[in-house]
Formats: sequence, structure tokens, C-alpha cells
Amino acid sequence: MTMIKQQDFINSIANALQFISYYHPVDFIQAMHKAYQAEQNPAAKDAIAQILINSRMCAEGKRPICQDTGIVDVFVKIGMNISFATDLTIQEIVDAGVRKAYTDPTNPLRASIVSDPAGERKNTQDNTPAVVHVEMVRGDTVEVTVAAKGGGSENKSKMAMLNPSDSIADWVEQMLPSMGAGWCPPGILGIGIGGTIEKAALLAKESLMAAVDITDLQQREITDSDNLSADEKLRLEIMRRVNALGIGAQGLGGLTTVLDVKIKSYPTHAACKPVVMIPNCAATRHLHFTLDGSGEAQFTPPQLSDWPLITDAVGDGSHRVNLDELNKVDITNWKSGDTLLLSGKILTGRDAAHKRIHELVTSGEGLPAGVDFNGRFIYYVGPVDAVGDEVVGPAGPTTATRMDKYTDFMLEEMGLFGMIGKSERGQKTVESIAKHKSVYLMAVGGAAYLVSKAIKKSRVVAFADLGMEAIYEFEVKDMPVTVAVDSDGNNVHAQGPAIWKLKIAELDRKLSK
Repeated sequence: MTMIKQQDFINSIANALQFISYYHPVDFIQAMHKAYQAEQNPAAKDAIAQILINSRMCAEGKRPICQDTGIVDVFVKIGMNISFATDLTIQEIVDAGVRKAYTDPTNPLRASIVSDPAGERKNTQDNTPAVVHVEMVRGDTVEVTVAAKGGGSENKSKMAMLNPSDSIADWVEQMLPSMGAGWCPPGILGIGIGGTIEKAALLAKESLMAAVDITDLQQREITDSDNLSADEKLRLEIMRRVNALGIGAQGLGGLTTVLDVKIKSYPTHAACKPVVMIPNCAATRHLHFTLDGSGEAQFTPPQLSDWPLITDAVGDGSHRVNLDELNKVDITNWKSGDTLLLSGKILTGRDAAHKRIHELVTSGEGLPAGVDFNGRFIYYVGPVDAVGDEVVGPAGPTTATRMDKYTDFMLEEMGLFGMIGKSERGQKTVESIAKHKSVYLMAVGGAAYLVSKAIKKSRVVAFADLGMEAIYEFEVKDMPVTVAVDSDGNNVHAQGPAIWKLKIAELDRKLSK
């Protein structure tokens, strides 16, 4: 009987989480590079370039790919001939590994987990507990798959109980546009089919841990289509139909919205067809390892040559903006789709900060001394702690739509000039931006370390007790952004996909002739 030592298990979990925080899977890098080479929309191509440059920088610097270092998902398959040299449960062992990884002083990972989710939502400070799935299997080893799942992509999960005769591909095609860009495409779709609704969700999540292999499947479709399974045919159909939507990188419009579609299925009741879809974002992070009693798992780092050498993160035509000398007239000259390089001082704030700002102002208490949003820009971000000589750790944007409920208040009452975040804004928010002659700028999700290099100074100005959700003042130099909603309400997240959906349809017509 194989004996697994407690500390070997803990160290393996901790080392795996550190490893995936700064190393993308090589197959994912290759798929993203293929998308970069194929992309014809300059804005989307720039976004993919930033993701690839950021990925290489993180591999070199061993710092997180994304400021959202994820909720930890762990799949543990325990052989029936295994024994554990510990009094701890599997949950406790995994949580010990998570705690060790996320508090590692050489590469601290952002603690994002809150307890009492329907109440106080208090941060647990060490990113525990993990979500652990345990299965007993034949054999004398322990198979472990570790993933760190970002909140932006997790929030876009969809589930349905379809009728047995309903088309899954139709449902996916209908759902994708409603997901917006908060899941940071291009990424991977995981789809679970069958069982019960909770089984379908588990299948969808587990499917995301598989290798990116859609290119091999597409080749098999050409050479051996008769032997494709129903799930394989469905993967290919969904891949084609989703990319034909033209959503593109970061929702800017383009040829590639998904890099792969993964499917796991399970027998279900004759009256049921449960389906769950979970996207993985541009910060795809997962790793598989085996414990066989010989010690902790060992991981082989990828070679830097596995990354494409891309040096230009922003294409031609961008222009520099001094935020400290900006006025409303200057903002009205910016047009949807423009690329800007921002320099000057910006304030930060996300969910908890906006809630507290609103409560303080509406109660009459007012903002803390030194906090003034008038004529300023706010960046929706929760950065990773700095290490060494860093000004700030990885500091990419969070999903802007979560702040929509406060936008009119911030523009009307606080005198805010504009906002910086990721993904689209709701229609009422777009109308508010146009009404106030404001602007919404989009930074690339999945390029957190790259963005952090544009931040030259950082200080906490309020709400230090909120940790990564505190209000910071950043001084930035040449921070790359795209004008997503201009002062007239022109919205690149509405216009871009619509334009590219038509262009893709035209390309398909030409190729089919």
C-alpha cells in the first residue's frame, strides 16, 4: 500500500499554485499566438499582443499573470490502495497548501476569498478555503489537478435544464453574447452535459483542465469525420458558431473569441438535458500532478522559447494623454476605438470602495480628507502586493459592469471625468457617460503585470482596511488603454462585434465559393 506523507501533499499543492500563477500552459500560449497571427482587427490584435507579452514577462519575473489570482479548485482522485500519513482531512491538507502558496513572501498571491458570502463578506486573508472535489478510483497513486479560477470568468457561467430535443449549440450561441467581455476572451469554454445540474457543473469545470487540442480535432474532421464522437462533433460546431459571432479579444470584435471548446458528458434522466457552460479567461491556470509516495511532485518549467517574441504591445496611431492637465474639452476629442497612453495621477476603487463612498456621501458624513474625485479618473483594480523594488504588484483591471450601479452617482455627485476598467458597460451606464460628457477607457484583462510596469508611484489614500479594495493613488506613465465609450456614447463593445460578425460572414461566403 502506498503511503502519502502530509507535507509532501501540502508542498505539492503550494508549489503547483505558485507555478501556475506565473506560467501559462504551453498549449494555451501556442493557441493564443495562433489567434494573434490570424487576427485582422488591429484593436483585438493589440489586446492579444498585450496578453502574450504579459505572459512572457510573468514567466521571466515569476509574478502573477493576473491580479485576480483566483479561487482554488482542486480535483483529487485517490487510489483505493493509498494510505495517508496524517490526521488531517483532504480539505485541510489542500487548504494548508493554499495558505502556504498565497502567503509566500517571494511571490504573494492576492487573497480574494470572503467568508459569510451573504453577509459581511469578510476576507479570509489567505485565500482559503479551496473548493475540493474528491473521488476514489482504482490504483495506488493520488492524481491531483489544481486550478486557480478568476472571478470575472466564473461570474459568466451559465446553466440550463434544456428539453431533450433542444440544441445545445443553439443554446451556447444564444448565451455567448449575453456574457459580454467580462470573462476576458479569447479563452476556453468548458461545457458539462448530463447527470444532474450539479454534476453538469462539475463536468464543465473539470473539462477546462484538458489540453488545448481543437486543431488536432479539426484535422481529424477532414481526414476521419465518420469516427468522430457526438461530443467531438458538438465541440467543432460550437467552436465555429461562437467565433462567427465576432465578439473577439476583450469584446472588441475580431476573428477569435474562443481558442477551444471542451465537453464532458454523463448519462442523464430520459426527461432531462442539464447543460452548464463555464468560460476560462486569458489567465488560464491549471496543472496536473501525481503523488506516488516517493516525495512531493516536481514541475518542469517551460522554456522561454515557448513564448513568441512580440515587442509591440500597442499599435501605431496611439496618442499620449497627460491626465493632470486634462479638461472636458480634451475628452470630447477622443473617439471610440482610439488607443491612448495615459500619464499622470489616477485614483482606484472597486466594489467595496464604491459602496463605502456612496454610504459616506449620502449619509452626509462625506469622504475622508484628501479624497477628491473631481476632474479625476478612477481605475477599477485590486492590485497584488508589491515585492522587492516594485511600486505595486500586478494590477490589471476588474470587470467594470459591477460598478455600473454607482456610475451615475460618481459622475453626477463626485465630478468624475472618466473610468478605466475591463469589458463592456450596461446601456444605462453608456447613456450616463454620454449625458455627462464623460468617457470609459478599457485596459486589457489578462495583462496585469504589463500594466503594473506603467505605474511609477502608488500610495493608499483611503479605506486601508479594505486591503486590495482600498483607494490608491497611482501615478502612471504611458498606460495603454482603448476608448471603449466616448463622450457621445459610441460604444466599441457594441459596434466592434457587430462589424466583425458581418465581416466574418462575408469571409465565410468568399471561402465557400
